[in-house]
Amino acid sequence: MTSGVVGFKIIMDLSWIDAIYMTAITITTVGYREVILPSDEAKIFITILILSSVIILGFVVSVITEYFISYSSFEEMKHKRKLKKIRKMQNHTIVCGYGRNGLQAAQKLMEFNKDFIVIDKDEDLLEQSDLKIDQYIVGNASDDDVLVKAGIKNARNLISALPNDAENLFIVLSARQLKKDLKIISRATEESSYKKLKLAGADNVILPDKIGGQHMASLIVSPDLLEFWDNLSYGDSKNAYLEQVSFELLFNHKNSCSILELDLRQKTGCTIIGFKSADGDYVVNPNPETKLTPESKIIVIGNSEQVKVLQEVYNINTKD
Repeated sequence: MTSGVVGFKIIMDLSWIDAIYMTAITITTVGYREVILPSDEAKIFITILILSSVIILGFVVSVITEYFISYSSFEEMKHKRKLKKIRKMQNHTIVCGYGRNGLQAAQKLMEFNKDFIVIDKDEDLLEQSDLKIDQYIVGNASDDDVLVKAGIKNARNLISALPNDAENLFIVLSARQLKKDLKIISRATEESSYKKLKLAGADNVILPDKIGGQHMASLIVSPDLLEFWDNLSYGDSKNAYLEQVSFELLFNHKNSCSILELDLRQKTGCTIIGFKSADGDYVVNPNPETKLTPESKIIVIGNSEQVKVLQEVYNINTKD
């Protein structure tokens, strides 16, 4: 009590300048001891300097904090928008791995205006690619949660294009468990992995090295044929494209119709090179009298312009 009274008397004995000066030093926690006793003018200047510094420092801190909070909120908002768009996607394709094969698969899907989502662990690789932010997810494709984020429940196809057969096998098992009717295409490096991937649930297994070797051998056996096909496939903007069209897209009725009556070449310029019956039997270069029936399909070939006309004539949604 006595010390409090003494302190109060000391404060009362100070001038108003000294009181403000000491208060500013105390509340701003500067608390320094003067080397020399400052004049009244110096005390006023020091007080203003201290208070101004505190205000400026507080403003700078608030601006920096607001920037980081805003940036974090913006990134979170973009992430939520991406996930929301993915949840709305239907019948899309999930591409696991963005190496050479995954890149080629994504480019082909993009050419045909197909919806797809790429999954890869390399964030830098995805960010530096030509993919839009809503076309990829950073993560491990063998993780069920990542596959669910990619919309596997609403997806139609999955391409597992990782260079490691064990990882592809795990992805195929996980994907098949999450969705029974999903069409799964997997890459394989070793021929011994072919049967394992098929047993795991892959509908198709592709061995790029084997295909490459067969292609090179074919260049010796029938060089002109392969060169012709390569020029069609990779030559210029008039590339050859294959398209499958179901009976239900060709007709609004359930009546059968022959390939001759369809007159597809006259209407679109595309040529029918294959036929798949409702029973699943394939016919190469079908007879013009072949009947198209419900649940059957035709395989046609044409350049990009002809395939585009085909899609427009029969109102084929390329995203299906």
